[in-house]
Amino acid sequence: MGLLKIARMGHPVLLQETDAIEMPVSENVRRLAADMVETMHDAMGVGLAAPQVHQALRMFVYHVPAERNLGMGIAPRIMINPEIVPDGEGIMECEEGCLSIPGLRGLVPRYSRVRYHAAGLDGEIIAGIAEGFHANVLQHEFDHLNGILYPMRMTDFSRLGFVEELRRYPWERRA
Repeated sequence: MGLLKIARMGHPVLLQETDAIEMPVSENVRRLAADMVETMHDAMGVGLAAPQVHQALRMFVYHVPAERNLGMGIAPRIMINPEIVPDGEGIMECEEGCLSIPGLRGLVPRYSRVRYHAAGLDGEIIAGIAEGFHANVLQHEFDHLNGILYPMRMTDFSRLGFVEELRRYPWERRA
């Protein structure tokens, strides 16, 4: 296993539609998935999509720390050829960052509840309903598979800032 180079905003791979992965998955896809999990952890991220490591494939990895999900963590998970759709019309505002856009964070409107369906590495079906932070992570990573970066979802660019400044001047302290 090894660490992968993360593409940064401006690289064309981040703006393109990705290709479906044929099942059963190849050894190369298995190796890529393992390297993506290692890279995500090394970068201290909660998700990483294949385009972010220069691979235009419909796959992402993620995990949900227990402290971000009402005490219920989700171990690292690999999602191949995922589908994610809203479950209801509720919207939440999410503070997002991205390993491909280091140093910035923004407030992004996202569905508060989504349904997801994907294959795992061994062809098993991964499906369910996600809410809150879990739903946020799934939507963010799924967007990468469609060439969308979180600033493209923002409706108010006054809600985009550098991490260092946001530590000094949090959203709730702004006029």
